[in-house]
Amino acid sequence: MIPGWASVALAATAALAYGAGWCWQGPSAVKSALKTLATLALAAAAAAFGAPWAVTLGLVLGAAGDLALSRPGQGAFLAGMAAFAAGHLAYAGAFLAAGHGWPAPVPAIAVLALGLSTELWLAPRTGALRGPVRAYVAVILGMALAALTLPGSAWAALLGAGLFLASDLMLSVEMFVLPAPAPRALSRAVWAAYWSGQALICLGMAGVLGPSP
Repeated sequence: MIPGWASVALAATAALAYGAGWCWQGPSAVKSALKTLATLALAAAAAAFGAPWAVTLGLVLGAAGDLALSRPGQGAFLAGMAAFAAGHLAYAGAFLAAGHGWPAPVPAIAVLALGLSTELWLAPRTGALRGPVRAYVAVILGMALAALTLPGSAWAALLGAGLFLASDLMLSVEMFVLPAPAPRALSRAVWAAYWSGQALICLGMAGVLGPSP
């Protein structure tokens, strides 16, 4: 357990440093290092705690996405989106393997309604990226629906999936809806929801926070 908690502490330290001083800054080596380390150390924690291998893979892919999104250019953005989409698919596989049947209808309908709403407020603003953004929306909705198959005792993983979805929602507003530069508080909120979501998925699926699903 000690290596796992040491990795969590390292991840939290990097996450706090990134959120305090770099999440709204332009590209830099320090920004890339802190952002990547904050998620990669969670992957090490997941492995140490014995989380399902798909969860560890999802965190590694998330770290790759963090690295790509911290770099400039559309190519880096698309690479980061692809890495996160693959990570969501890994999470979805882990959630479905641990889940119990179909998701509850009310939250499932709410998730689907949120996804459909992006055709009104997001898709028209994405320009040449409309296709990749639509595909990413579909993948993260699939991850959220898979999380809804988890039992209620898996509250940490469920909350983590919800925070991950919320972070992507806020990031979409920051990137495509609001004029640049976006408010610093929004950048911090995106990072806080994202990293907290990743940490809760890691610890919840490993059975550290609550029973293993």
